[in-house]
Amino acid sequence: MIEMQKSQAEDDFSRARTRAIISRFRHFLDHRKDDLLSFADIKDILRPKSESYRGMQTVPLNLIVGSEGRYRDFTKYFLPRAEHLRDRWVRVDEARLKDIVLPPIKLYEVGGVYFVRDGNHRVSVARSQGGEMIDAEITSLSSEIPLSPSMTTEELRERVIHYEKQLFYEKTRFGEITGDQNLDFGQPGQYDIIYHHILEHKYYINQGRKGEISLDAAIRSWYRNVYEPAAGIIRAEKLCARFPRRTEGDLYLWLVAYWDLLKKKYGVYSLADAARDFSRRYGTSKSGILSLLAALAGKLFRAKRPARFNED
Repeated sequence: MIEMQKSQAEDDFSRARTRAIISRFRHFLDHRKDDLLSFADIKDILRPKSESYRGMQTVPLNLIVGSEGRYRDFTKYFLPRAEHLRDRWVRVDEARLKDIVLPPIKLYEVGGVYFVRDGNHRVSVARSQGGEMIDAEITSLSSEIPLSPSMTTEELRERVIHYEKQLFYEKTRFGEITGDQNLDFGQPGQYDIIYHHILEHKYYINQGRKGEISLDAAIRSWYRNVYEPAAGIIRAEKLCARFPRRTEGDLYLWLVAYWDLLKKKYGVYSLADAARDFSRRYGTSKSGILSLLAALAGKLFRAKRPARFNED
């Protein structure tokens, strides 16, 4: 009997692996549709403000969409991607066949879906055998944005950017004040940085003044005296053509970060010269260096990450 259960579990794993391979081929042109979500990536995109312990619950398996540490080992539907998973997977399946009750898995809940903290193999076995529910210990993280089981990381990123833009425009009345409805970015968190830029601009304007200017006046001044001149240089130097898939807003943030580095290194340095140097060094074919520069710019702006513009 024990040997039969062992053999059955081995066969179950082999079938699951075959299904994983077929799924990989089916999504060859867009592997993201076959990828399990990374909890770290999702957390970095959403930036949850708080978490709370919710105790034991029974959770639908189809709402478990990612993993904290094993997201590369399984497909989007928790099929095993590698042979090295066999031993652990088979042991879990054998326990199922013997009706051995295993400890509850541990999950994070974010935006209505779940990510595995502990129990990836148990989720994989349960899903491969057609299970619908599983007992889990839940820790919930706050999120203003609901997630769906079919969502990819890129789709979530786009949704977060859209949400942040709406919030920024509503809270600051940026569109009404500047007449610009197209301040767009390719990464989340950039509107917070823009808001921080505006507050810094407001601070410097108020130096030596008796009365403090309003936020509306600061936004108007920043747009006319800081952003528009930089955007004009970006257009004149055709940086958007040199950096495909990057928005004018992205290039503004990268350019001012690069300009700041040059000023610290060489002293007086014009923004136009910085733009030309930036384009020559990192444009188009310099994708690897560009990624490094983007990371550097992000590090500069996030060294002390500013509070969100909607926080108290």
